[in-house]
Amino acid sequence: MNVLLFGEILWDIINGKPYIGGAPFNLAAHLSKMGLKSTLISSVGKDALGRKALKEAEKRAINSTFIKIHPHLPTGVVEVSLDERGHPTYLINENVAWDNIILDQDLMDSLAKTEWGVLCFGTLAQRTKENRELLSQVISWVHPLHIFYDLNLRQNYYEKEWIEKSLCQSSIVKLNDREALIMSELLFDQTLKQEELAQLICQEYDLSIVCITHGKNGSSIYHNGKLEKAAGINGPVADTVGGGDSYSAGFLFSYLCGTSIYEAAEFAEIVGNFVVSQSGAVPKYPDWLEKEIENLKYKKGG
Repeated sequence: MNVLLFGEILWDIINGKPYIGGAPFNLAAHLSKMGLKSTLISSVGKDALGRKALKEAEKRAINSTFIKIHPHLPTGVVEVSLDERGHPTYLINENVAWDNIILDQDLMDSLAKTEWGVLCFGTLAQRTKENRELLSQVISWVHPLHIFYDLNLRQNYYEKEWIEKSLCQSSIVKLNDREALIMSELLFDQTLKQEELAQLICQEYDLSIVCITHGKNGSSIYHNGKLEKAAGINGPVADTVGGGDSYSAGFLFSYLCGTSIYEAAEFAEIVGNFVVSQSGAVPKYPDWLEKEIENLKYKKGG
């Protein structure tokens, strides 16, 4: 199945060392490891980090046809600081290549001719008008089975208008506890319980599924007027960079394989828990996780 992702590809600088990242890139990499065909729409600079990013995409089996080299802007870099529990804070450079993603008409035509299982995007890459306009064009050109919106709010790079439009364009939305509080105040001018928030979001913006993650305390999934909870897994934490992206990948992969919403959330917890126990956003999967993935593929085939 083909998966299309739109947004940032960048380098996270952690303790002075560069790690390839960006939420859409991480999500694409995990979905590719699970056997889906991931295509990322983004831009890198005409520089050493840009060339290295394209090699990383190729190494991780991400289709880089739509990752264009920007003639003037540099490849994105983010300074990441980790606290004692491995939780990150980010300093995100502006005026970088992924702030001005480029697609020509031939590439747009190619997108329209492909059958997509899901289109995924977030909020950060919408911090420029050019990207917001391009994303709307992409959404109007492709007709995926699902449109997945991960809020992934960073610093002050979001506006109510962008978020509301994104919700209107989506069928599945994912957010965390902190983002749920922000959304409650931003959209409805009050502090709502998470079930009330999920219900209102679905009603107001015609969404099918709302996923709210709670870190080690699991996640809540709202669908068809019902909130279900998937238990967390209290394992060791090396760092949480990419933890949310791995949860998204596990949820989407399982759901696309035909599992129930609850089963998809359970599998997402398994993947996310493993990833945060390792260093880096897309670590090598152990044999037991590879087997879980194969079992889900078999379930779909069977």
